[in-house]
Amino acid sequence: MTEGVVVLKRGREKSVLRRHPWIFSGAIARVQGAVPGAIVKVVSRDGSFLARGYYNPHSQIRVRLLTWDESERVDEDFWRRRVVAAWERRASPLVRGEGTAWRAVHAESDGLPGLIVDVYGPWLVVQSLTLGMDQALPHVLPALVDIAQPQGILERSDVDVRKQEGLLPRVRVIWGEAPPERVDILEGGLHFLVDVWRGHKTGFYLDQRENRALVARWAGGRTVLNAFSYTGGFGVYALAGGASHVTNVDTSASALALADANLRINGFSPSHWTNQEGDVFQVLRQYAAEDRTFDLIILDPPKFATSKATVQRAARGYKDINRLALKILRPGGILVTFSCSGLIDPDLFQKIVFSASEDAGINAQILAYLGQAPDHPILLSFPEGRYLKGLLLRRV
Repeated sequence: MTEGVVVLKRGREKSVLRRHPWIFSGAIARVQGAVPGAIVKVVSRDGSFLARGYYNPHSQIRVRLLTWDESERVDEDFWRRRVVAAWERRASPLVRGEGTAWRAVHAESDGLPGLIVDVYGPWLVVQSLTLGMDQALPHVLPALVDIAQPQGILERSDVDVRKQEGLLPRVRVIWGEAPPERVDILEGGLHFLVDVWRGHKTGFYLDQRENRALVARWAGGRTVLNAFSYTGGFGVYALAGGASHVTNVDTSASALALADANLRINGFSPSHWTNQEGDVFQVLRQYAAEDRTFDLIILDPPKFATSKATVQRAARGYKDINRLALKILRPGGILVTFSCSGLIDPDLFQKIVFSASEDAGINAQILAYLGQAPDHPILLSFPEGRYLKGLLLRRV
């Protein structure tokens, strides 16, 4: 098949030359012979080669770039090389941790736009987020099987971002055996049961591994509120770190049931935790009305900003939840607060939290800036890869 060509508008090649992997529709002058999902050559207005990537006319991100080397062909060997390189970059426990679950491929940051691969013991869970990656999966899959030797591979391509690519959601076993309903993983010497079939992301927030360990170090002797707790990861670590009591709050009864199971399999006494189902905003208001306070609060909400149009509303949500948390945090207490919205940059997030502290009439110190675990790397040329940001604060 003849390779399609995407010609950029004059002066719009700057980001490509800087190796940013996205080309938006507004940068394109014309398209020649490009098939949706296929590999295309990207050239400047004068015809000079710039890069090669895959094309989707149904997405605002028209081209996701794969290589800036004109001699490098995107064939089966290309995909294998990229998968192997991503896997080998995580050979060290310093990168992937010392447990049995970690991220093996992190999309653009590993030169594989649209591909997520997570390891859960003998199982792989794969997400294909784009049309081009859907087309590449038949080449990616054999490489994953060869290097990981998994018992089975589950595809969890059921995320909303596929709609922007004109794709339907898909959940299926694509190789080997089907994983069980709950996969038992080990992280930080602790056990967690993961619902890889229906859980958030691929089942577990692997990107928070380092931050869970940090919470354990601060938890000794403290009463802990784990808000937006999901399956209780931060709560388990807090009790392992010596917390006197943990309260998990989440809207999902099924997530809290799994949190209960995770606390029990790690041997913690039910007298040391409470699981409360409810809307976190409402529950925190209730706690404030009851003058209930905590020594350590974790806020790990879902993504509030899903598009540029929702950033202002998201900022209000982040401000409100942080204001409520600060008001029920005891003097000297610790607030660990996060945003996983890529559209909320770290500077904006800090300003939002500062504004929340002003409204609460409370001052706080930043003790640490937090981010995603090192198996979720951030490519320097792709700052959008820094989606998770957090602050470790102490009320003064």
